[in-house]
Amino acid sequence: MQESGTLNPGSNTKPAVTLPAYQKSDGLENAVITIVGVGLISGSFAIAMKEKGFAKKVIGVSRTEASLIKAKALGIIDEALSLEEAVAQSDFIYVAIPVDATLPVMDKIMNLVTEKQIVVDAGSTKFVLCEALAEHPMRKRFVATHPMWGTEYSGPEAAVRGAFEGRACVICEKEKSDVAAMEMVEGIYRSLGMHIIYMDAHSHDIHAAYISHISHITSFALANTVLEKEKEEDTIFELAGGGFESTVRLAKSNPAMWAPIFMQNRENVLDVLNEHISQLRKFKASLEKENLPYLIELMENANKIRRILK
Repeated sequence: MQESGTLNPGSNTKPAVTLPAYQKSDGLENAVITIVGVGLISGSFAIAMKEKGFAKKVIGVSRTEASLIKAKALGIIDEALSLEEAVAQSDFIYVAIPVDATLPVMDKIMNLVTEKQIVVDAGSTKFVLCEALAEHPMRKRFVATHPMWGTEYSGPEAAVRGAFEGRACVICEKEKSDVAAMEMVEGIYRSLGMHIIYMDAHSHDIHAAYISHISHITSFALANTVLEKEKEEDTIFELAGGGFESTVRLAKSNPAMWAPIFMQNRENVLDVLNEHISQLRKFKASLEKENLPYLIELMENANKIRRILK
């Protein structure tokens, strides 16, 4: 049970990262930060910003009053305000909400910010958002990012310490952001222990479909398969081993977040999904024809992933 008024320690507590000296001299110390959305990513980011000494105050914005109350009780935010009130007070605005809601919210934010403020999003798709903001007069104050970390849990209570350490963060369209704003965002992510990868927004969405989005669809589909075929829930619980649990874990993810991701990146998701279906058919055919050599060949080919994921 979390104590009211304390930061959520989560399950990923890790040693603090020493801050490079230049970061604090660049104005990253004691900023007023707004997180739009008070869930897993934004909550973990807010915790880190407080612990690193970047934030003297964190303001929370959310459509859900209950989430704001919980985030404040956990010490993730210090105050809850409307979007307009929060932006007016903030040096740094961090947006981590479902991607379908991001477009209208980001439009409002970009119409409110000044040359002295920085806006960052953490969404899982980048192309549609970057296209929407391409001609905005304040585009240079926006940095498009995707920290490659997440869990199947959601809400303020899912936020954890040390969440981003050792992970990659993708930054898109670096050349379109103000140099000072970009350096500040890079410094923040690096201080959280992340390494940075630069991509154009279109390439990001293709790669995200390959390594993230298809994994979630597969997990959702596997869960539905088991639930359809195995009607005895107690049997699932009793027999589920580590392999099943790890494979189906992502099926516990929030549909309100993932359905818009699939739809917004549907062309890339459909491309990889078609290939995945093709691979499943190969396994099906090898079993139907009792073709043991081909079955082994398929699995041995899959083993090559060891070269990439050790």
